[in-house]
Amino acid sequence: MMRNRMKKRDAQSALIQSYIGSSEKQQQLYKKTLIVVILSQIFGGAGLAAGITVGALLAQDMLGTDSVTGIPTALFTLGSAGAALFVGRLSQRYGRRFGLASGFLAGGLGAIGVVFAALTNNIFLLFGSLLIYGAGSATNLQARYAGADLAGSRQRAQAVSMAMVSTTFGAVAGPNLVGVMGDFATSIGIPALAGPFLLAASAYILAGLVLLILLRPDPLIVAKAIATAQKTDSKLQVAGNSDTFLLNKRGVFAGAAVMVFTQFVMTAIMTMTPIHMGHYGHTLQAVGLVIGFHIGAMFLPSLVTGYLVDKIGRAVMAIASAVTLLVSGIVAALGSADSMVALVTALVLLGLGWNFGLISGTAILVDATSTSTRAKTQGSVDVGIALSGAIGGGLSGLVVAHFSYGILSIACGIFSLLLIPIIIWARIGKHKEPSQIQVTENSI
Repeated sequence: MMRNRMKKRDAQSALIQSYIGSSEKQQQLYKKTLIVVILSQIFGGAGLAAGITVGALLAQDMLGTDSVTGIPTALFTLGSAGAALFVGRLSQRYGRRFGLASGFLAGGLGAIGVVFAALTNNIFLLFGSLLIYGAGSATNLQARYAGADLAGSRQRAQAVSMAMVSTTFGAVAGPNLVGVMGDFATSIGIPALAGPFLLAASAYILAGLVLLILLRPDPLIVAKAIATAQKTDSKLQVAGNSDTFLLNKRGVFAGAAVMVFTQFVMTAIMTMTPIHMGHYGHTLQAVGLVIGFHIGAMFLPSLVTGYLVDKIGRAVMAIASAVTLLVSGIVAALGSADSMVALVTALVLLGLGWNFGLISGTAILVDATSTSTRAKTQGSVDVGIALSGAIGGGLSGLVVAHFSYGILSIACGIFSLLLIPIIIWARIGKHKEPSQIQVTENSI
């Protein structure tokens, strides 16, 4: 058995070594990785959306009170933050395949736990399972990094954008299957509200299995092998493209700031928009329409955004994100609350600004890290993204309660402008330290 293991390990090592020095094979693996990530993200999106849709309703039904409806989202977010750190470190040590598959499978087990909680009416099991279920959300977000491991500097943002677009298909299908899954759950003796979690469990487990079986050889492990073989102490050459950062602390901070700030602003305004609309007599259908346009704007423009980030630069699109979020805040604050056109416009701009920020920020972060620290750093940054969303959602209610929706929207828009000096500071750092870092054309 030991001999077989050694043979298997040697064969795997030989396979990885075959990619070193071959730009053609690296590009083939890059394209294969994208296909596998896209497939897993379709399933992952369905798992994410199907469960979130009814989590609060399930808690309300089990306890018979509205006071706990916010707990599922809080637990989900907390679990997502913890899992982001865990998945990032697993990926750094064992590769994307093992890290991402573990995260999705954990999310699937959490969804199964929710179903058992509903069957036994055990609220503690429900809350614990929702915490674990959050791992699926964190993994769904981190999967965008896998496609960029072997991407050149002119491909990274487009690789990220493809993963984001594919998530949309599952995210749209998930909520639309809630009724179907509820009927199916009832037919087999499970509470209807637990039905969507059956879909979530299946979707997350399938996403994990897709990665576990098909993501071979592991893109991050291959990228590490290329870096080691080329002995790049000051630069990393991937797939025959331009030199990139080995480590740029300003770039890491800038990329993280872009994603964290845009997540905070987007969540704060989005969270309070349905409440704001309710105060002015809008129906649930109208609220659903506005949020639907918003979610579409968050993901559907990704392919164009990725192209622009790679073509005209990360810094330009990060600044565009800040400006777009500012305009969104102004439209939300000054537009008539009775006007669906104004509300849709504001929320579409909000989603678009978030889209610009996430893709440009992700590209900046990948540019600024080496394979030796990349996955771990990405996991840590995604913790910040999850927590900033939770904080933004929590603070938004307090601001609206003490002031108004308009004040919240304007304040968030102005807050987003803080990204501009951060981007300028990072660019200045690039020019001040030329001996310490190598820079791509499209980097900050």
